[in-house]
Amino acid sequence: MTKPTSSAPSQRMLRVGEQVRAAIIQVLQRGDVRDDLIENTVISVSEVRMSTDLKVATAYVTPLGLPEHQAVIDALNRNAKYIRGRLSGQLRQMKFMPEVRFRDDTSFDNYKKIDELLRSPEVQRDLSSDTDE
Repeated sequence: MTKPTSSAPSQRMLRVGEQVRAAIIQVLQRGDVRDDLIENTVISVSEVRMSTDLKVATAYVTPLGLPEHQAVIDALNRNAKYIRGRLSGQLRQMKFMPEVRFRDDTSFDNYKKIDELLRSPEVQRDLSSDTDE
């Protein structure tokens, strides 16, 4: 009997992703990474997605207060091996220390676009006509 395949992450992937997220946050808060751009920027780590074999962790981050995020993302990726080494203290229970990759979290931009659409006059008109009936 074959197992049904699902694109949704398993409970284990979600749990390990949350542990890796917490460990990355600790490394960034302690200021372990000696890079001026990273040290002088407040970075929000919104999610960490693990690969199915738990060997790759993709961290979705947002540098707060900066209009252009790519420079900070590049700096994090340059220091990814060092950050991976600093994670080992908090993730001792893992058989393999995951490779860490950093990506820009665009979900906030998506939420902003949805909010702007919902507040647009066309949508407001449609919503008000539904309540009139």
